[in-house]
Amino acid sequence: MAVKETRDMILRIIQIILVAYAVIAGVIIVKDYMKNKEQGVSRGETFLHYVIGLVVNFFDALGIGSFATTVTAYGLFRLVEDKKIPGTLNAGVAIPVIFEALLFTSSVEVEFTTLIPVVICGVIGAAIGNRIVSKISEKTVTIVMAAALLTAALLMFGGKVGFLPSGGDAIGLTGIKLVIACVGNFIFGVALCFGVGNFTPCMCMVYMLGMSPLVSFPIMMCTGAVSTPTTGLMSLKQGLVDRHAVLGLTVGGIFGVAVAVYLVKSMSISTLQWLVIAVVVYTSFTMFKRAMKKVS
Repeated sequence: MAVKETRDMILRIIQIILVAYAVIAGVIIVKDYMKNKEQGVSRGETFLHYVIGLVVNFFDALGIGSFATTVTAYGLFRLVEDKKIPGTLNAGVAIPVIFEALLFTSSVEVEFTTLIPVVICGVIGAAIGNRIVSKISEKTVTIVMAAALLTAALLMFGGKVGFLPSGGDAIGLTGIKLVIACVGNFIFGVALCFGVGNFTPCMCMVYMLGMSPLVSFPIMMCTGAVSTPTTGLMSLKQGLVDRHAVLGLTVGGIFGVAVAVYLVKSMSISTLQWLVIAVVVYTSFTMFKRAMKKVS
């Protein structure tokens, strides 16, 4: 009983921190938008921003991830400059991913001695990565995102055809495996700042370390819930975001997550994953092509 009470208390503290973080992020995003709302867009583009926010965060709650799909949407419709995509992504999905973290920490059991250090390392990586991405040219960011998208697609494909390990049933890690998880999540945190989602690599890492695939959800959601607002709000302060897109991702994303929670049991996630793989590969190559044009 004492162990359960301790776990419940830690869980409650984590959830309170997440809610507080969501409120702070929400206030900052709204105040910044109101201050800069003179940067107008057409009604059609505004509607599209909300639709994209709903759809990509719907995928996010299914574990497919929102980053690759958001980059894909912005690439297809040319709504956001490549240089502003990373910051826009992180600021826009900040509140929706906190919502997801609240849901998964409540429903999926994971040892806090694993969850907390791994998440902290991811946050540190994100804080360091944000300083790097703000000093890199738009062409470089485009190439990095294109390469990361292609890598993510290959990892997803490997999981679908059985090339990657299927994982075990552990809910926690110790020793060298815990160190590997911390280092890996640190790297994924840095990658977040380039608009690269941590979901697919986090899932792969969890599988390879012998943990239950389900455990990857609270780990990646909590990492995103803390590191995403951190990097996103930094980018917001630096002006490296499209504010209309941020608002669309935030508002639309909340509804997308809510819808996914009710539909996840009846949806064919496998079909959605194949669709995402195909679209991500296409977008990766189009971004490579666009980056090469900037060279010539």
